[in-house]
Amino acid sequence: MIEQILKGGPLMIPLMLCSFISLAVIYDRWFAFRENRRVDTRSLRSKVIARLRENDIPGAISECESVRGPVASVLLAGLRSYNQLHGKNEGAETMRLVVGQVMEDYSAQAMSVVNKRLDVLTTIGMAAPLLGMTGTVTGMIASFAGLQAAGSAGGGGGAVANGIAEALITTAAGLLIALGAVIPQSIFNRWSDEIELEIEEGTSEFVEFILTHH
Repeated sequence: MIEQILKGGPLMIPLMLCSFISLAVIYDRWFAFRENRRVDTRSLRSKVIARLRENDIPGAISECESVRGPVASVLLAGLRSYNQLHGKNEGAETMRLVVGQVMEDYSAQAMSVVNKRLDVLTTIGMAAPLLGMTGTVTGMIASFAGLQAAGSAGGGGGAVANGIAEALITTAAGLLIALGAVIPQSIFNRWSDEIELEIEEGTSEFVEFILTHH
């Protein structure tokens, strides 16, 4: 295996670096998404609304504080804002606007944490094939140089074979590394969209509660 990598030439160094970085990001994001997906957000939202119907705002805040994840964080930001406005006897429309804006602003921050480092996978997915194609070009250049040497000196067959090997190995490595980054990123993006939808549903449910029960 190491021998095959060495045959790929100097461009295998950045390709292997891309591979290691991609694996590190995939592990980090997989672990983070796994923790988020363990949280029963529907149950959390039901508990929060039940507390609010009992006019137990501190209890609703406690429910969110006991759970980790972006959905709980956004709900917690909205509840704290609602608690402050509730003590000032603000109108329902004012509460809806302020709380909705607070939750919208905080959801942007929460989603930036959810999508953290996914752009690294995008970059690797684009860069790895280009590095592989560059290796193809340098390998073919080496092959032609070997052919020229073979024509002028009657040898160079080994140089031709090495150049072709470099071209094929770097191309294959670039494509495999790109696939290894793009496929997990697609899965992570789907999970991220699910989290964003849950945040939007929680925000809408909370804002609707303010309008109908305040």
